[in-house]
Amino acid sequence: MQVTRDTFDEVMVPNYNPAALVPVKGEGSRVWDQDGNEYIDFAGGIAVNVLGHCHPELVAALKEQGEKLWHLSNVFTNEPALRLAKKLTNATFAERVYFANSGAEANEAALKLARRYAIEHFGEEKNQIISFNQGFHGRTFFTVTVGGQAAYSDGFGPKPGAIQHVDYNDLSALEAIMSDKTCAVMMEPLQGEGGIISPTQEFVEGVRALCDKHNALLIFDEVQSGVGRTGHLYAYMGLGVTPDILTSAKALGGGFPIGAMLTTAKIAASLKPGTHGSTYGGNPLACAVAERALDIVNQPEVLEGVFRKEQLFRDGLQAINDKYHVFDEVRGKGLLLGCALNEKYKGRARDFLNAATQHKLMCLIAGANVVRFAPSLVIPDADIKQGLERFELAVAQVVGE
Repeated sequence: MQVTRDTFDEVMVPNYNPAALVPVKGEGSRVWDQDGNEYIDFAGGIAVNVLGHCHPELVAALKEQGEKLWHLSNVFTNEPALRLAKKLTNATFAERVYFANSGAEANEAALKLARRYAIEHFGEEKNQIISFNQGFHGRTFFTVTVGGQAAYSDGFGPKPGAIQHVDYNDLSALEAIMSDKTCAVMMEPLQGEGGIISPTQEFVEGVRALCDKHNALLIFDEVQSGVGRTGHLYAYMGLGVTPDILTSAKALGGGFPIGAMLTTAKIAASLKPGTHGSTYGGNPLACAVAERALDIVNQPEVLEGVFRKEQLFRDGLQAINDKYHVFDEVRGKGLLLGCALNEKYKGRARDFLNAATQHKLMCLIAGANVVRFAPSLVIPDADIKQGLERFELAVAQVVGE
């Protein structure tokens, strides 16, 4: 059956508006479309393809597990899930893991656990959840309401209650609305969709202290910042602040759908049998691929390489900006970087993305004012150089319009 981009408009719900090109093949940091055009991938499937496309070791893990066992109900456990959970607890603060299929599901589990824990230990009144404006935590009704972008949650009727938002990096605003009724504060240790905003050290330490003061759980949404993206296995490790609950997805499976919620044994005890579940969560296929991805990423040479490659990006972007003067700053950490447009080009991030696509480069945006890069952590230096050359052509095109 022959399909094209037009087929999308015929058969798909119109909640997306995908690009005109249809990718059909990927290898490393290169992607090819239906017409055989080759693109360099600086988008990484929105920080998912942590080891690029079709990494041979991930392909091998998938094939091997695919010939053994695909799916079991949660009446049983399975070896890949147990191995992956063991490796995650060994590598982090956590003692217990819950597997889901996505970041939204991992965040849904974290929020339900936080509420359940608070009610069990402190009573029904302790139910307030606080998160941050411009935050993003998924598209379920609970997670999209906790996310701090009303445009994504409005228009669907009454929202889950006892959820409030304050500005990111505004510790006094958080302090003003926190009380002993607060059950959890949820934050990204590096805001992704909200514009690639890093927390100040004072802010992240202050959030932890306020949670301790009010017996509230601190939830770190590391769906985008986790699994090597910042040069640490998880971003909290570079901040020196440990959450009570951490969520992981995107890069965890290297492209195969999986999500995980990590927490302590004490907190996890509140999710007793029957309180939460997922049909596919922890399935052997996803866990086998994720185990291999974690093994590869969690090596010093890969994590240290992220910082070196970050510098290549920053140097290249600085050179482009010295010439064309389009960015106010380059934000972010590791290989989650955002070019914030200056006043002259405000609101035109999508123009830069579209121009980049025309010049055979895949990139992202984070809101209307930030061009975002989230490439493979093992992208070859030569691909970074060539990709930045293509990005310069795109910038020149937008500037010349």
